[in-house]
Amino acid sequence: MYTLNEKIRDLEPYEPIAGEYKIRLDANESFLCLPESVMASALHAMMRVELNRYPDPTAKDLCAAFAKSYKVKPACVAAGNGSDELINVIFQSFLMKGETYATLTPDFSMYDFYGYVSECRGIEIKKDENFTIDIDKVIETCNNENVKLLIFSNPCNPTSVGLTREAVRKIIRGVSALVVLDEAYMDFWNESMLGEFENYDNLLILKTCSKAFGLAALRVGFAVGNEKLVRAIKAVKSPYNVNTCSQKMAEAVLKNRAEADAAVRRLLLSRDELQQKFDRMAQRFPEKLQTVKSVTNFVVLRTPYAKELYERLLAESIAVRYFKNMSALRITAGSTGENAVVTEHIQRFFEEKEQAQIGL
Repeated sequence: MYTLNEKIRDLEPYEPIAGEYKIRLDANESFLCLPESVMASALHAMMRVELNRYPDPTAKDLCAAFAKSYKVKPACVAAGNGSDELINVIFQSFLMKGETYATLTPDFSMYDFYGYVSECRGIEIKKDENFTIDIDKVIETCNNENVKLLIFSNPCNPTSVGLTREAVRKIIRGVSALVVLDEAYMDFWNESMLGEFENYDNLLILKTCSKAFGLAALRVGFAVGNEKLVRAIKAVKSPYNVNTCSQKMAEAVLKNRAEADAAVRRLLLSRDELQQKFDRMAQRFPEKLQTVKSVTNFVVLRTPYAKELYERLLAESIAVRYFKNMSALRITAGSTGENAVVTEHIQRFFEEKEQAQIGL
């Protein structure tokens, strides 16, 4: 009788919030649909797709469109089936079995998953109580523990906090490890390392089309680094990893950078609207609620009532993300109407808590 090996026997499939909800603010997706002109270009490109042929294994045109949009060399870009595939490829290929990688926790949970599946040793470097990072501690730990790969998101998902370029430079220069910098949310901030990655031989930057570009359904991501590192990724990835439909549609969107920039401005206005409402709420209920200053397209609420509030919102057909290890909710910036509804329900929740306390 065949039995699963010890490594995968007890693994559970990743299951995002399931079901139908009137408001979905749980996955950091863009609430904006593509402008009609951009959608028309994307659909026109789709009409020329030969479905009986395999995709371009190098995603040449897609990488060229990304390179032009972000002002980098096409040879320094590799495309992936979402950033997740690239993270998996990096763990499987740049680390040998048993070697050590490091994460800065709390951070994106899938880093440790891919490290585990790759049979590598993981080191967690914990952030401070306010989610800031002790740079010297990171460098010292990586060097003392013989870390071969350091991976972290900047800005961070799920904390919404970012590191400046100066701080990131110090880390890259201070460690001997390969630094994988996940900039999935950097389109909402201005501290990207894309302009100087060629200065380092140990830096890979991950980017995505799922957030600012509103293409979560396509699963398109990129790895950017010096030509030596990118050639290695291209050598070890699956040959036809990004399907042709995703390639062509994402290429059309990347070529309309002005529209993407306009979308980012709208998303930031929504984020600011949500942030301001929650900041005022935190001032009113300081014992029950704290906010985190966000540089992403989502906001973070820290509260001892996080799980109870999360379940209350689900009961009201509002999906947000609950993080037990942070005692926090992560709420994606939505439309003005969605923001109004979610803040109204959360304010009512804390008003009820306050009234119950007074009653006691």
